[in-house]
Amino acid sequence: MQATEPLKPVPETVGDGLHQRGVTRREFLKFCSAITAMLALPPAMASVMAEAISKAQRQSVIWLSFQECTGCTESITRSHSPTLENLIFDLISLDYHHTLQAASGESAEHAREQAIKDNAGKYLLVVDGAIPMGNPGYSTIAGISNYDMLMDAAKGAAAIVAVGTCATYGGLPKADPNPTGAVSVSDIIKDKPIINVPGCPPIPVVMTGVLAHFLTFGSIPEPDTLGRPKSFYGETIHDRCYRRPFYDQGKFAQTFDDEAARQGWCLYKLGCKGPVTYNSCATTKWNDGTSFPIQSGHGCIGCSEPNFWDAGPLYNALSMPLTATPSMLGAAALAGVAAGVAITWHNRSTKAGAKETHEKVTVQNLLQEEK
Repeated sequence: MQATEPLKPVPETVGDGLHQRGVTRREFLKFCSAITAMLALPPAMASVMAEAISKAQRQSVIWLSFQECTGCTESITRSHSPTLENLIFDLISLDYHHTLQAASGESAEHAREQAIKDNAGKYLLVVDGAIPMGNPGYSTIAGISNYDMLMDAAKGAAAIVAVGTCATYGGLPKADPNPTGAVSVSDIIKDKPIINVPGCPPIPVVMTGVLAHFLTFGSIPEPDTLGRPKSFYGETIHDRCYRRPFYDQGKFAQTFDDEAARQGWCLYKLGCKGPVTYNSCATTKWNDGTSFPIQSGHGCIGCSEPNFWDAGPLYNALSMPLTATPSMLGAAALAGVAAGVAITWHNRSTKAGAKETHEKVTVQNLLQEEK
């Protein structure tokens, strides 16, 4: 009878787990450098992050999926920095996720209940999907309504990450006429820190980056006014788009297959919502940095903004920015292409004002907070 290899002990810290898997310090520092760059932190933070993560216990994560299409889970499985494999085996303990976990039925629900009990006050709760309030029977898991499961899991959570536009704003389930009475996580939970990671679906590395930030600093990233991490949602897609110079020159594609479109001219007139959509699609991109919708020839549909399903036809051009002033509207009415110039000026002045009021964080600041 062939002898079986003895089971390895469960690692107490992330560092123990890395050592077990044969990950060298050099490899881990490279990984942390990628994370700090992604989070727009100073390069010197890579070593601070490596030290903090290696000493930390693997973060317990409970992931609940409600009214959704599983697109958010599909998306995170395609993360490349860090990969889902790195995330689960090296950084976190994914204690419950009814799509990815091996257990099913009563065993799965027991795992969720045990994780909540064993990690009370310490676990990170991830939620994707809207919560139906019209009737508990619209969406249940193991006979438990989405609302009841959310309330039970939220009690002992250290923080909540709402991933996907359905969890952050209500998304497609909330679209008019909202037959199930769908609401977002923040519509219900008011006593826990919540970070919103919208998108339909969100960018994979944005999701894993937020989890890595929480593991490093024990807190959610700095949010904007909609609860989104500023490091990923601080600027519009329009501001970062490689087609932006054509917009500034008033050069627009008239159809998706005309010569202007093939030349890479701006898709604004074809309904692109990039000027009013905050996300990092244009820089972080998808599929290991390969492309994003505008690069692939389709305008942004604004999926990381509230109520984008009810914001009007996807292929109608925006008349002006949502925050345009009356004087700008008047100027735009007088001159066709000049509208593009007015919008550009407005976007740039808004961006400049935001940058002036933004306080930069140094490595010294972060080290002082740890003392």
